[in-house]
Amino acid sequence: MLNYIWAGLIIFSLLFALATDVRELSTDRFRNDDPLPVAVEFPDGYSPDARRQSARIRLDPERYRQFYDLESAPDTAAYPAMLVQTRDGRQIRFDPDASLPPPLSTIRDALAGEEGDPLQGRLLEAAGLSAGAAAVRGGLDFEPVRFRKMNDIAQAALNFAETAAELALGFIGTLGLILGLVKIGEEAGLVDALTKAVQPLLSPLFPDVPKDHPALANVTLNLLANVFGMGNAATPLGIKAMEELQSLNPKKETATNGMVMLLALNTSSVQLVPPALLVALMGLQINELFFSITLATLCSSIAGILGALGLSKLKRYRKTDPMRLAREENGEPDDTATDDPETQDAP
Repeated sequence: MLNYIWAGLIIFSLLFALATDVRELSTDRFRNDDPLPVAVEFPDGYSPDARRQSARIRLDPERYRQFYDLESAPDTAAYPAMLVQTRDGRQIRFDPDASLPPPLSTIRDALAGEEGDPLQGRLLEAAGLSAGAAAVRGGLDFEPVRFRKMNDIAQAALNFAETAAELALGFIGTLGLILGLVKIGEEAGLVDALTKAVQPLLSPLFPDVPKDHPALANVTLNLLANVFGMGNAATPLGIKAMEELQSLNPKKETATNGMVMLLALNTSSVQLVPPALLVALMGLQINELFFSITLATLCSSIAGILGALGLSKLKRYRKTDPMRLAREENGEPDDTATDDPETQDAP
């Protein structure tokens, strides 16, 4: 189901981006084929032989507003820039830190190869540009901006794919270490001892798990890792616990009540030690939030347990419980049945 939700969100975002891009193209929001009228000032005078020289781009606020069909004119009219002269012509490069008005700022973001790249355009129609000139009027021709939103989505998809690959590779070491330690514990008999110790505490929450089953020990290890803020260790232990619970599931395509309870506990587990990331971000000030964090996670854990137990008693969810269906097929009595007409199955 989650895959369908993600697919739906991606399709919706693509349709929204396509509609936005089509609207921008139909209204010619960025005036792709028209040069922007500007005045170029040279503080040290124009030098025809200099490949690079400092300049200032001055905009006429009212003319700028009419050119881009804006509701209001920009507050700032002059922006630092650099004139670069090559065989292909004269190019104006705005200062990377310049606070450009929209839609110039949007054009810069759309054309920038990397974050922090300056906005640049060709200087056209610079009549009267001669040695020593202090200023000249002309037009700035920028690269066309088309399908801006679609390009943003494609770039974001590539960036997050790279991030996912880095996280997956970095997670392999932690996963191997934790599962290796669990395997050593199983061989040494520690997991069996832990299972017997936590049996009285977790049996009411996992009534379908047989006595002394290793799933209870893995659930305990997962919860302890969350309690002490070891998120990287809690994930592989949670996966291992879910695998053990799935081994007891007679209908693999449907989650059992125990699997739902594990997910609720793992998601809302009590935090006695704040996560390392939170400590790194807030430093020693995290001590002031210790009681609040403990209280909040305790309440969330209680809410998760009550929610999982309550939903498991409802008729709608009981009739699809794999463990209950397996007992019915084997002719065993249903221990979860109640006298409440709201939770009983229809005859």
